[in-house]
Amino acid sequence: MEYVTSKDGIPIAYERRGRGQPLVLIHGAAADHTRWEPVLPGLAKQFTVYAVDRRGRGQSGDGDSYTIELEYEDVAAVVDSISGPVNLLGHSYGAICSLEASLKTSNLRKLILYEPPLPTDVKKKSPPDAVDRMNSYLNVGDREKALMIFLGEIVGIPEEEMNVLRSLASWSSRLASAHTIPREEASLGHYTLKPQRFSRMRTPTLLLLGGDSPPFFRVGIETLKKAIPNSRIVIIPGQRHAAMDTAPELFLQEVMGFLTEK
Repeated sequence: MEYVTSKDGIPIAYERRGRGQPLVLIHGAAADHTRWEPVLPGLAKQFTVYAVDRRGRGQSGDGDSYTIELEYEDVAAVVDSISGPVNLLGHSYGAICSLEASLKTSNLRKLILYEPPLPTDVKKKSPPDAVDRMNSYLNVGDREKALMIFLGEIVGIPEEEMNVLRSLASWSSRLASAHTIPREEASLGHYTLKPQRFSRMRTPTLLLLGGDSPPFFRVGIETLKKAIPNSRIVIIPGQRHAAMDTAPELFLQEVMGFLTEK
């Protein structure tokens, strides 16, 4: 692992692999950099991949207090440490961090955002006590039950897809980072997308959406399409929130196609 120091002095770790144009990967909640393993070998064939551990996960450090804004600085610090221009891919919560980091760096070539959980008028159908129940399980050391509540009830991952995730080697890292989920859910409650801030953004942007994903992800992606001038939506048919796990070839096809086109 290699490290870059963020604005507030926290070391942010990343694994570097491959050769070619730089591609920074920012994972979502309940994960660390190992969640990219199903697609990382494919990406590394054409790119120098920087798979980041977000703060509080894996080998990255953490601070005494947390805000989502700190994560924007983390992503920008990694991007700015690389001889660019840099491609940036963010998934879920990591897609929000990547979106906001795009306004803090001039070192971007292309941007890919896969289903950021943006606040919209279409509400998640998760129970209002889901995070409280997660905290209850975390307080007694039952990380798996807490994680299952998040993935199943908050993200909306169906049982068959959950079984795929549980079969992967990265499941242990998901369990290890389960305690960071409640703080991120709390931060999302205070996040507001301000479309006018992106009106002058010219970075080519790919907005990925699973064809079978819950409606709140679709509305969020459509909102971003209106906000980011040089953007387009690509739907991954038959997929939801984790196509890199459930359909890695499809995921690679869309990502590689976008990154390699002139």
